[in-house]
Amino acid sequence: MAIGKLYIGRKVRDIREAARATQGQFAERIGISTSYLNQIENNQRPVSAAVLLALAEKFAIDIADLSSGEGDRLLSALTEALSDPLFDAYSPTLQELKLVAQNAPGLAHALITCHQAYRRSGEQLASFDDRLGSATGLAEPTPYEEVRDFFHFVDNYIHELDLSAERLAQRLGLGDGDSHPHLVAHLETAHGVSVVRGEPSDDLVRRYDPETKRLAVNPYAPAATRDFQFALQIAQMHDPALVDAILAQAGFRSEEAVEICRIGLHNYFAGALLLPYQLFHRAARELRHDIELLAARFGSSLEQVCHRLSTLQRPGLKGVPIFFARIDRAGNITKRHSAAKLQFARFGAACPLWNVHQAFEMPGRIIRQLAETPDGVRYLCLATQISKGGVGFGAPRPRYALALGCEISYADSFVYADDLDLSNRAGFDPIGISCRICERTRCPSRAVPPLKRRLVIRHDVRGTLPYEISD
Repeated sequence: MAIGKLYIGRKVRDIREAARATQGQFAERIGISTSYLNQIENNQRPVSAAVLLALAEKFAIDIADLSSGEGDRLLSALTEALSDPLFDAYSPTLQELKLVAQNAPGLAHALITCHQAYRRSGEQLASFDDRLGSATGLAEPTPYEEVRDFFHFVDNYIHELDLSAERLAQRLGLGDGDSHPHLVAHLETAHGVSVVRGEPSDDLVRRYDPETKRLAVNPYAPAATRDFQFALQIAQMHDPALVDAILAQAGFRSEEAVEICRIGLHNYFAGALLLPYQLFHRAARELRHDIELLAARFGSSLEQVCHRLSTLQRPGLKGVPIFFARIDRAGNITKRHSAAKLQFARFGAACPLWNVHQAFEMPGRIIRQLAETPDGVRYLCLATQISKGGVGFGAPRPRYALALGCEISYADSFVYADDLDLSNRAGFDPIGISCRICERTRCPSRAVPPLKRRLVIRHDVRGTLPYEISD
């Protein structure tokens, strides 16, 4: 697969400044002229393969870190924002967008924040929201949205927290065999917490009494859920200072956002404790990302495994760049992360041609799809349905679809691709990110017209759609 030119001036400058070197010293070390380095840092010239190799050799830089990560996510969010009709008078080129995302990410984030505020205001005005004119204003993101964006732009990987969980997992002997007795013993010996049998309840999974230090978990919850709740209790008590430091650095606008993120960080620690990074990373490679085998090996749920696969972004030991999402029956994306080029739309529903929607029709199966997005990138997409909630007759069991996948260049790392013809481009289904920004003009499954295309209305002709989209 062809690799585009890399304009990564900001990253190169960051590496040089971290090494405390002048441009002359740095240029000499990687074997180029000072003028060439200056042009690279100002994004006037792309980096060559020789420069990339020199950076990797001299400064122990993972080349994959230079060409992926936040830049792809930021570029996707920026492209979506500038697709709004608000910017009809301005159509930036892809190269312009890349230069902004790579060289001025702060400006890109500011523009995205402004656009999100504009969209929220428009949506509230259109629905005559009760908060119209309130003292809090319309343009502020909700605390939940703030936290979602925090995890999105840190690549869903919290380095210090992950390392802390892995160190504790090694001490407790987790990740190889049944984790339950080790978790219970650690709660009792390290934190004085006694685990008791909880009362059966449809909606209560866990209850902790800080005064008596008694932890009760629903006895009918699946074993993977119960172990996760034990790990979550450990997360809340293990290193609160580290969590506080991460929260302080995040700079949230409200205390509500801080506490929502605290829950997210505790859940992150719990997942990293049960699925220690290096053990899980090695097992994912050995089992070729067979999510059912990984779940059986670590005593975890399919959702826990898929979520953990999406966090394997440790510098120097990255996993396959994976996208992951959890979607309810109404099409709402309730969890999302992508380390691949595929990014999920912030507004509107997911593409109806994506196989994740079929998961509800075929419970118990892992559905495979070869798909291609309008930018020409091809993917291996997996989807399966899960149910959550209580057990017993009459207990509510909300159902979700899990979506997992990777770019086709990584498909040989997945057991699910073994019998698929990856070379036949005709076998790839055309999918998009969201109808509102999708450029496919003849898609019969389109829900709404694209924002930046003119509609052609022909009263004497009717196709699948009541309009045509100009090319």
